[in-house]
Parts: sequence; C-alpha cells; structure tokens
Amino acid sequence: MIVRQFINWIRTAPAGDRAEATRALARAWLISDLSHDDRIAAEGALLMQLDDPSPLVRQAMAEAFARSTDAPASIVRALSADQPTVALPVLEHSPLLIDADLVDIVATGNDEVQCAVARRIALPVSVCAAIAEVGCAAAALELIENPHAELAPFSWHRIVERHGHLAAIREAMLVLDDLPAATRAALVAKLSETLAQFVVARNWLSADRAERIALEARDRSTMNIAARSRGEDMQGLVHHLRVTGQLTAGLILRALLSSNLDLFDAALAELADLPLARVSALLHDRGGNSLHAVLRRAGLPEATFPAFQVALDACHEQGFVDSDDGAVRLRRRMVERVLTHCETDRGATEPLMVLLRRFATESAREEARLFCDELVAEDTLDPMYDDLIAA
Repeated sequence: MIVRQFINWIRTAPAGDRAEATRALARAWLISDLSHDDRIAAEGALLMQLDDPSPLVRQAMAEAFARSTDAPASIVRALSADQPTVALPVLEHSPLLIDADLVDIVATGNDEVQCAVARRIALPVSVCAAIAEVGCAAAALELIENPHAELAPFSWHRIVERHGHLAAIREAMLVLDDLPAATRAALVAKLSETLAQFVVARNWLSADRAERIALEARDRSTMNIAARSRGEDMQGLVHHLRVTGQLTAGLILRALLSSNLDLFDAALAELADLPLARVSALLHDRGGNSLHAVLRRAGLPEATFPAFQVALDACHEQGFVDSDDGAVRLRRRMVERVLTHCETDRGATEPLMVLLRRFATESAREEARLFCDELVAEDTLDPMYDDLIAA
C-alpha cells in the first residue's frame, strides 16, 4: 500500500521532493523489516526511479546504496553506469561491483570515473593494471596515493612510461619507501630526459652536451638506488637496466669503482645469464682468468678487461666494500689507480680513457666537496665545545 502511494505521488512531485522520498525508500529497503511482498514492491519502485529524468533522484539512491552489501545488485550496477554525478559514490565505495565491472568502467569512463575507482579500498591487481594502462594522469596519481591499491611491478612501470614526465607523478612515487628499485630508476631516467629536453629547448645547452650530462646524472642516481637495493629488488633493477639499454660497460665499471660489488655481481650475472652465486664465486676468486671469462661471456669489450681487473684488485686490497657511505660515490684512489694503469696500457681505447678521466674529475670534486663539508661541520661544533669548557 505504501509503495503504491509512493508511485502515485512521485508522478507529480517536484524533483527535490522525489529525491528525498527515493532516499527514504532506499533506506527503508536497507534497515526496515519489510515483508517479502513489500520488499519486492519497493525494489520495483526503486528500479522505476532509475528512469527518473532528474539526476537528483538517482544521486539520492546512489548515496543511500553506495556502501551497503545488502543493496539490490542490479540497481547498483545501473547506477555505476549513470552520469558521473550519480555514479561516483557507487564507483568509489560499493562492495557489490566485481573486478570485471571495475575494469570495464575504467576502460570506458571519463577522468572523474577513473579517479573514483582509483580511490577504492582494497583495489585488486587487475583493476590497478587497468588504471595504469588506460587511466588519465589524475587517476594514476590517485592510485599512487591509495595505500590500499595492489600494484604489480609492470603497473608501476606503465605509469612511469605514460605519466613519468609529470612532476606530480614523480614526486608522489619517489616518496614511497616500498617503491621497486627498477621503477625508481625508470623515474630518474624520465626526469633526466625531461630536463635535457627542457635545456635544449631553451638553447641553454647543445643537444649532445645536454644528453651527456643527463646520462651522467642518471648513472649517479642509479648508484644511489642500487646502494639501497638487495635481493630480488636488486635483480629487478639490473633486469630493468638491461632491458632499457643502461647496463653498459661504463655503468658496470662505475659500480665497481664505487665499491658496489652487489651491483657489479648482479650486472654480470644478468648479462652472462649465470646464477648470481656462481658469478660471485668466480669474480672474487682473486684470479684474473675467472674474471675475464665472466666479462667475455657477458659481452663486454675486451679492451675494458684490464680496467676491471685492476679495479677489482684494488677493491679487495683496500677494503672499500663496507664503506660508510653505502657504495654510492666513486673512490678517488681506485679511479686513479685504474687510470694510471690504463695510461700505460697500449690496448686501452680512447673511449675508455675519456670515461676514466671523467671518473677521475668527478671523484676529485666529490672528495673536495666532502672535505669542505667536514670543515664546516667542525667550525659549527667548535663554539659548542668552547661553551662547554667555559662552563
């Protein structure tokens, strides 16, 4: 009887009143102890309201049913396909939408719709992958900032590929402690590329010089990332570097001259297609034949073999492996030792000598910078000691 009166009344009622009445009927469906016949009649009336010309009516129904597990599934699905002002509460909160529904909604929805889905709690891998693949930048940002989203490594990479040139995306990703090392490296590469294009467009640097500076900055950043990577994270980083063409002889030599033996071993294991444990055993055998065999299988130029041998010997002899700064910066003594050896080696190529001279300059500047920082720190502490003595 009540439902019949509701149907008769809404035919002539104003839109605002219809919306409030529909909200009340939806709440009655959820919390009232309706008989079986009344529940069927109420569901029919609510289904009829899906065709109401006013979005206020449908929006009221969506707000009432958005978070409920007891809402009529057919009505929730219909509301999720409505215009954004109606669909957003359901898309963001409804537990009745299955993964396949959400993937389809992401593929066909506009930016607002995609953002609403990206804000959902307990967002599964498949939906995250859909947003990463076709979602707008705003939806990707919502996804990154959603602590409940389950992103697979390939989804992180896809977001970087599509939106890594945007500062907001990079900043949101780089502050994440659990961001995969490979993704962090991809972000750094994207940033280097963006900055190089910017300075060239401004005519501040030539294209060749900007590219060289960007590559050197990228390699230094890779050292920082690798110094904080272990196990599978390191292997993922090395695989990414290989796939993107960054795992060069120069980068591997930089890793060794920075005393990052974890990256050095993992890089050669990746290139040589050998188990990491076996490669580590061969490389640290202290014999040149084993190192040369691994380098040759890894496809590195034979002209670089003496440089690798001298650097590895120096790394073992001088005990740089457990350094306090985490194997990030080039070791000046190691670089100079390798450079001195190669200057007397007739087999050393000009590109190798250019690279080593750049390493020597970089390591000297870094050492000078650290020395100056220590002096400033000492000057800061001296007044404190003077005050303590005076006291």
